[in-house]
Amino acid sequence: MGQPYELPDFYVPHPARINPHLDGARAHSKSWAYEFDMIDVPQQGKAIWDEHDFDSHDYALLCAYTHPDATGPALDLVTDWYVWVFYFDDHFLELYKKTGDIPAATAYLDRLPAFMPVEGEITEVPENPVERGLADLWTRTVPAMSAGWRQRFRQTTEALLAESLWELSNITTGRIANPIEYVEMRRKVGGAPWSANLVEYAAGAEVPVEIASTRPMQVLSDTFSDAVHLRNDLFSYQREVEVEGELNNGVLVIERFVGCGVQQAAELVNDILTSRLHQFENTALTEVPRVVEEHQVDPAGRLAVFNYVKGLQDWQSGGHEWHLRSSRYMNKGGKAASGRGLGTSAMRIASSFVATAPYRIRSHQFVPYQAVGATNLPSIYMPFAVQQSPHLGAARFAILEWGEWTGITDGTIWDARMLAAFDLPLCAAGIFPDATPEQLDLASAWLAWGTYADDYYPAVFGRRRDLAGARVSNQRLSALMAVDSAGPVPVGALEVSLADIWQRTAAGMTVPQQRAFKHSVDSMTESWLWELANQAQNRIPDPVDYIEMRRRTFGSELTMSLCRIGHGERVPAEVYRSRPIQAMENAAADYACLLNDLFSYHKEIQYDGDFHNGVLVVQNFLACDKDRAVAMVNELMTARIQQFEQVVAVDLPALITGFGLDDEVRRIVLRYADELRNWMSGILAWHRGCHRYGAADLPHRSARLNAVGIPNGLGTSAFRSFRKAGAA
Repeated sequence: MGQPYELPDFYVPHPARINPHLDGARAHSKSWAYEFDMIDVPQQGKAIWDEHDFDSHDYALLCAYTHPDATGPALDLVTDWYVWVFYFDDHFLELYKKTGDIPAATAYLDRLPAFMPVEGEITEVPENPVERGLADLWTRTVPAMSAGWRQRFRQTTEALLAESLWELSNITTGRIANPIEYVEMRRKVGGAPWSANLVEYAAGAEVPVEIASTRPMQVLSDTFSDAVHLRNDLFSYQREVEVEGELNNGVLVIERFVGCGVQQAAELVNDILTSRLHQFENTALTEVPRVVEEHQVDPAGRLAVFNYVKGLQDWQSGGHEWHLRSSRYMNKGGKAASGRGLGTSAMRIASSFVATAPYRIRSHQFVPYQAVGATNLPSIYMPFAVQQSPHLGAARFAILEWGEWTGITDGTIWDARMLAAFDLPLCAAGIFPDATPEQLDLASAWLAWGTYADDYYPAVFGRRRDLAGARVSNQRLSALMAVDSAGPVPVGALEVSLADIWQRTAAGMTVPQQRAFKHSVDSMTESWLWELANQAQNRIPDPVDYIEMRRRTFGSELTMSLCRIGHGERVPAEVYRSRPIQAMENAAADYACLLNDLFSYHKEIQYDGDFHNGVLVVQNFLACDKDRAVAMVNELMTARIQQFEQVVAVDLPALITGFGLDDEVRRIVLRYADELRNWMSGILAWHRGCHRYGAADLPHRSARLNAVGIPNGLGTSAFRSFRKAGAA
C-alpha cells in the first residue's frame, strides 16, 4: 500500500540524541511486558500484541531518544510506562473501539483510577494486564516524587484514559470533530501532558509547586503536547484512518473541515505544529524567566525549570526520530523521510529554520492603523431566538447615571456620548432576559466596567509599553475585591467603578463563591498583560494560543463563575469539570469571541492599531486575504455553535444519567444550557444594534481619543466584558 501523502518538511530545531542505556531498556521492557501478559496473551479472545509487534514498535528506542540523559534505572521505568500506555491504546482499540461497547468501556475505565492513589496503598485487585501494569508502575514511581507531582500525574493519566470515551463516541456516531475541539480534546486523550510529567521524573526536574499552575508552565505543556500529537497524526494517518477506520486524526479533521486534498491537509497540520513549537520557544524565552523572578524561585528550582524545558525539547526531537524508524507508522517518502542518520541533524535543523522563517518573520511584521475598510459580514448562523428584558429602557438611563457618578465618562477615556452609543444595557438585556431591574443594572455596569477597562489598558499602558504599571494596576484591582479584609481606597474611575460593582455583587455570595468569582476576574485582568506583552514584541499570536487566551480576555471564566453562583451550590463540582459541560462552555465562548472579531476587525486593525483579532490571526497564519480569513472565522464559529447544539442534545442527557442527578440538579444543568443560548443570541443582537463597531461610529471614536492625547491601542473588544454580565 502506497502512502496517502508525502511527509512534510517538519520543524526540528534541536538535534536528536540517544541514551547510552538503550540495550538495557530494550531487554528490561520486553521482560516486563512478558511478565504482565502483554505479549502473546490474547484478551477476551482478541490478540493484542505478539513478539514481532513488540520488537518492531521498539518503545525502548522511543524512550532512549526522548530521554537521552536519563539514568539506566530511570530509562527502564519510563520505558515500562510507554509500553503500558501503548498497550492500553491497542487493548482499548481491540476490545472497545472496534466493538463500540460504550458501557463496557466505561466500566473498564472507571476501575483504573483505583490503581493511582495520591496517598496510601492500592487496595483494588488488578484483573487484566492494563490494571496489573498500572499498579506496578504507580508503586515504583510515586515514592520519588512530591504529592503535587503525583496529583498532576494522576490527573493527566486519568484524562488520557477517560477521554478515550470521546474518541469512542465519535467512532460509533461517525462524527469528525471541528479543529478547535480536536486540538483541545487530543491534548487530553493523546497523552502528551502525561509525557511532560514523565519528563519531570526522568530528568530529575520537578517543576516547583509555586509556578506549576501558572500560564507559562501550562503553555509549555500544552504546546509540547500539541506538537507531539500533531506529529503523531501526520505519521499515523495511514494506520489510523485507512486501516483502522479511526476518525480522530488531525489530518482527517483538517481535510474534512477545509474541504481540501489530503496532501494540503497534511501541510496545514504541519503548519499548526510548527506554530505551536514557535509558541513554545517564545514562552520559554520571554514568559518563563519572568514568572520565575516574580515567584522568587530558588536556585535549585530554577535549575529544575531549565532542565524541564530542555527535557521537553529533547522529547520533540527524539520523538520525531523515533517516528521515522518505528514500524508502527508510515515513514517513507517526503522531505521528512530523507536523510535519517543522526549525522544529518545539522542539515535538518538548518532546513527547519529556512522553511519556517516566512511565518516567523510575518508574525512580527504587523503594521498598525492600516486602512482596511468596513468588513463585508457573512451570513451568521444563529439557531437561537433572541430574548430581551422588559427593563431595558430603565437600565439605559441608570448606566448613564452610574457612568457619571463613577467618573468613567469624565472625558479622559470615554464621554457620556460614547457610553450611550455603546448601549451595553442592550447586551445585558439579551443575556439576562429574566433579570430583575436591579440585576439588569448590575449586569450593565459589569459590561461597562469591562469595556471601559478594555479601552483604558491600551490607552494608559500600551503606548508606553508599561507592563510594570499594568501589573501594579492589576494588583490594586485584585486587592479591591477583598474577601476577608478591607481593600484599599479606590483611586480613579477604573477602581471606583470596580469597587462599587464588586461590593454590590459580593454581598449576595458566600465566601467560597466570592473567592471563585475574584479568581475569575483576576484571570481576565492577567490576560490583558498577555496582550500588552504581545504588543511590546509586535508579535501576532499563534492561532491556538489566541483562541485559548481569547476566552480569558473575553472574561469567560468570570461569566461561568457568576452563572454557577446563580445555580446555588447544588451541582457537584465534578459535573462542572466534566467534558460535556466544559465542551459546552468553550464552544459558546469561542462562538462569541470569533463573532466579535468579525464585527470589530475594522475598528481594531484600522483605528486601534491592534492585531488581537481572530480574522487577522487567520490572515497571518494562512497568508491569505481578509475575505478568505473572514470566511474561515465564520466557518469556525458555525462549527462551534453546532458542536454546542450536539453537546446539549446528546452529551448532556448522557451526563445527567451517568451522574444520576436528581430532578432539581437536572433542571439547573439544563437551565445552564438555556442561559448560554441566551448569552450567544444576546451578544449577536447587541453587535447588530450598538454603535461601537460600525464604520459611521469609528471616526468619532478616533477623534475623541486623539483629542485627549490618548492614542488607540490594544483594544481586544468590548466582548471580554460581556461575560461579566453574569453578576446579575
